[in-house]
Amino acid sequence: MFGHDKITKTVQIEGMSCSHCTKKVEMALKELPGVKSVKVVLENKKAEIVSNKEIDDETIKRVIEEIGYHVSNE
Repeated sequence: MFGHDKITKTVQIEGMSCSHCTKKVEMALKELPGVKSVKVVLENKKAEIVSNKEIDDETIKRVIEEIGYHVSNE
């Protein structure tokens, strides 16, 4: 390992209905420490988070719920 490891997590999100929603989720998740990139796709209701350190699932869920959306366990 070279210290450049990336951790990718995919999260199912319910409640998004437009591109404004996806931008809101992206901006909120990018605030988390260690996050390198976030890609939210409205059509499949998923967010892909790439980070350089482990981020607790509960932390991700809390951030998403604080802005009015829900994490689905599908």
